[in-house]
Amino acid sequence: MAKLKAAVLISGRGSNMAALIEACRAPDFPAEIALVFSNRAEAPGVAHARRYGIAVEVMSHKGWADREAFDRAMSALLERAGCELVCLAGYMRIFSPWFVARWAERIVNIHPSLLPLFKGLHPQRQALAAGVRLSGCTVHYVTADLDAGPTIAQAAVPVHQDDDEETLAARILEAEHRIYPLVLRWFGEGRVSLQRDDGGERVVVRGVAPGATVLWPT
Repeated sequence: MAKLKAAVLISGRGSNMAALIEACRAPDFPAEIALVFSNRAEAPGVAHARRYGIAVEVMSHKGWADREAFDRAMSALLERAGCELVCLAGYMRIFSPWFVARWAERIVNIHPSLLPLFKGLHPQRQALAAGVRLSGCTVHYVTADLDAGPTIAQAAVPVHQDDDEETLAARILEAEHRIYPLVLRWFGEGRVSLQRDDGGERVVVRGVAPGATVLWPT
């Protein structure tokens, strides 16, 4: 059976990209990274992907007529590489409505909070300010609304009393590296579907109990 071809979009270090690449190296993993795309040539993840022998495309977002023009050019690169799923891994750009529509239900992101709590920037700072005792990360579909797409899976971590942004972020990042490859596996196995009813949209992972889509501290 052919493996799912995924693209990974990055703007920085690409640690989640590296976790996905490592997972895909297993012979029985049902997906492969067909392309890594970055809007920043200096992003450390670019060199890292090349060391793995992954195809890389770098294209600056500066100098384009508008956001959509850039997104159309990027989309052409993804399509040329045969990508079927787009995984955001620290990609620091907001998409145009055109791109979101073009890749609807084929774009996923990982956000370092238990959405719908603490959307946007500095979610760890928001969590600490709110005094929560549990934080984590969420893999979700990307929609036109920021950090608001249907949740696919979550991983929870404890918030310690002596945490600062850095220590909490590091603990969440470890959870991200566990759950993102798991979700990519589910997509590769064709298990993930988006269902719509009068109550809205919800994700169903076939053959996986609802409770198994949440990873708890170990």
